[in-house]
Amino acid sequence: MKPTISIAMLIVTFAAGPEAIEPPLALVKSIALPHVEGRIDHLAFDTQTQRLFVAALGNNTVEVVDTRASEWGRSLPGFHKPQGIAVAADAEAIVVANGEGNGVQLLNSDDSRPIGAISLGDDSDNVRYDPAAKRIYVGYGEGALAAIDPSDRKVVGRVALAGHPESFQLERNGPRVFVNVPDANQIAVIDRVAMNVVATWRVSTAAANFPMALDEANHRLFIGCRRPAKVLVFDTRDGRQVSAFEIVGDTDDLFYDAARKRLYVSGGDGFVDVIEEHTPNGFQRIAHVATAAGARTGLFVTEQNRFYLAVPHRGNQQAEIRVYDIH
Repeated sequence: MKPTISIAMLIVTFAAGPEAIEPPLALVKSIALPHVEGRIDHLAFDTQTQRLFVAALGNNTVEVVDTRASEWGRSLPGFHKPQGIAVAADAEAIVVANGEGNGVQLLNSDDSRPIGAISLGDDSDNVRYDPAAKRIYVGYGEGALAAIDPSDRKVVGRVALAGHPESFQLERNGPRVFVNVPDANQIAVIDRVAMNVVATWRVSTAAANFPMALDEANHRLFIGCRRPAKVLVFDTRDGRQVSAFEIVGDTDDLFYDAARKRLYVSGGDGFVDVIEEHTPNGFQRIAHVATAAGARTGLFVTEQNRFYLAVPHRGNQQAEIRVYDIH
């Protein structure tokens, strides 16, 4: 059933002009995650099966949502504080990084059965897949990034970092990986062919740099910070900070929409911000959408023109995935 959206649920600040008739982010449905307790971490989407995979960290499960049917599908047990998750489509694998225990576990993307594991140590976190090189990249431990070959499930390279890595982004048209290292107040730049650090960029105007998004075409890296709550914009050609703007507090996910020149920022303070570029490196918040406390992770799915938000169970609020259409 389509939820009723009250003024209290949706707080939107519109830019002037006739194009702002519809809200840029509109709640269309909520999908319950039954029996899911605790914090929910990152999400991944399989374009082939139209399934959403949710790392339910506090529940030690991965939840599977059928987005075609708009319903919860199943709960997959056997994980240890799952944090990061990614789809390696051509390897027919779902990659799950555990905060404790076994490092990385691989599931068959068709039927979700376990197909392997790679030991990296505790605090395996964010995961990315490079389909061109057929490599899985995982940040883990007190400071390292690992490259994994999914065909034989072996680690083929490691890079030491100055602290635990949070979100990172891969260039599509170049060899670099940009890594948030909040404990060191820096962005580490890695050459993923040579597997070494080639530069570090100081994060000095804010701290706790966790989420990250990349606008590769325009040489911009967006860094979400929690202290204070800001996005810092860096030029990827020379590492200079070129802009900054305020965002929702306690952010853990940040996505760039190249088609609309927008950013979607989810924060545990209970809002999703929609930020739009109105001049080169000039940004304006056009929506401040009320959500729920602790709902700080989400996923922008370009193919569906949708944003998915993970809402944890707190008090009378059930654990669920909220689905937003983008206008």
